[in-house]
Amino acid sequence: QVQLVESGGGLVQAGGSLRLSCAASGRTFSAYAMGWFRQAPGKEREFVGGINQSGGSAYIADGGKGRFTISRDNAKNAVYLQMNSLKPEDTAVYYCAAGPVVSASQSSYDYWGQGTQVTVSS
Repeated sequence: QVQLVESGGGLVQAGGSLRLSCAASGRTFSAYAMGWFRQAPGKEREFVGGINQSGGSAYIADGGKGRFTISRDNAKNAVYLQMNSLKPEDTAVYYCAAGPVVSASQSSYDYWGQGTQVTVSS
């Protein structure tokens, strides 16, 4: 069992940065690949990116390429999403998820956090 809690969301002006954190409970955090998703009002949840179990391989979807990076610290049971050059269209609730592999498919993940709101003002 893994419990995930996101933090670090908030209100930021366009062009600014935020670092989201996802803290995991349980001793098996390093066994899971981690994904970040986001859901904007009225839209479907979409894949932001993911990182494999060791942290040696990370993937960012097109919407965040060149602006977002994902990292993890298995010693701290945490995964991070660094977001730079934020745009109003990045406004969404951001979720972290744990699963066996990095995947853009939500069904591939076994555990989800409750989300943290990111609002980017223009």
